Amino acid sequence: MSVEFIGMIGTRDASELHSPTVSITGGSIDLGYVRKFAKVHEDGGFDRVLVGYSSTGPDGFNVVSYVAAATERLKFLLAHRPGFVSPTLAARKLATLDHFSNGRVAVHIITGGSDAEQQRDGDWLDHDTRYRRTDEYLDVVRRVWTSTEPFDYAGEFYQFKGAFSDVKPIQQPHIPIYFGGASGAAVGVGAKHSNVYAFWGEPIAAIKQRIAEVKAASPPGKDLRFSISLRPILGETEAKAWDKAHYILSRINETRRNAGIQLSPDAARPEAVGSLRLLDFAKEREIHDKRLWTPIAAATGARGNTTALVGTPEQVAESLFDYYQAGVTTILIRGFDPVEDAIAYGRDVIPLVRQEVQRQERQTAIVA
Repeated sequence: MSVEFIGMIGTRDASELHSPTVSITGGSIDLGYVRKFAKVHEDGGFDRVLVGYSSTGPDGFNVVSYVAAATERLKFLLAHRPGFVSPTLAARKLATLDHFSNGRVAVHIITGGSDAEQQRDGDWLDHDTRYRRTDEYLDVVRRVWTSTEPFDYAGEFYQFKGAFSDVKPIQQPHIPIYFGGASGAAVGVGAKHSNVYAFWGEPIAAIKQRIAEVKAASPPGKDLRFSISLRPILGETEAKAWDKAHYILSRINETRRNAGIQLSPDAARPEAVGSLRLLDFAKEREIHDKRLWTPIAAATGARGNTTALVGTPEQVAESLFDYYQAGVTTILIRGFDPVEDAIAYGRDVIPLVRQEVQRQERQTAIVA
């Protein structure tokens, strides 16, 4: 049950503070920044870093390959959108990357919650049909990774004869599969295929409910883990943390006004169910639980993981441990000042959470 910490890297310095139109998954490529960003996470004790996906951003396979050569211990979570390369090819590409990274790669399946995003890459399937395709896609990928003989496959979206790969993943029985998706169509597919099911930063009661829903949809006896993504905002005191949070919100609103972007999320409601859920929580109240803060999600239309934990390192660590006790064992944290926040998380937050998790595990072992 030990906790896993994941950060997120991009290929240039970008966040909501700098521009409302360039995210951490987009933009140009600064090789020195990429190396620095990855090393900050490795030195800070993160287990993995997410390399995101967008229809306008750099290719994640190449980013992971580059960063793997610049690091030694750090693992990678490669966001991958099914449907744009053949699943047989994707399986071979991922298995090859697993070898060149010495077994440090996992794949994060994001089927896609925006029609516009999909159509930029030529995909015109509707939301639920995309998830049916993802189901087939992952069926094929897993068989390519594990099959010792060529196989045929006949599905709604994919047909293969004699599919096979000489290269198999280092990690056995296969590369870990993480999965994101909040819709009803997503739950069945993710519960079936994933090792880790990922949620955005919702209140603890909602996370418990979602964990129960995914477990109910998973095959009997399956060992399924759960992840949450949050944006901690730290301060030396709680008051300073809240001052910083309100500054970040004001800065985000300013950049959006300067870009002529409507601030009201109701003006352009996102399609992604996960985003809609965050907006609903933001409408309910600004603060959920002890310190889950929602106004940034409301200001940005919740396009991405945009809910924050606000407080001192000790308070934020306490809230992260609360999620662990709710059943979450993977925690993705990234900041609004990407490099400096990653340094602070590694120095001030991650050790505290690991200490508390280890303490609980020792107590559990004694009772057992």
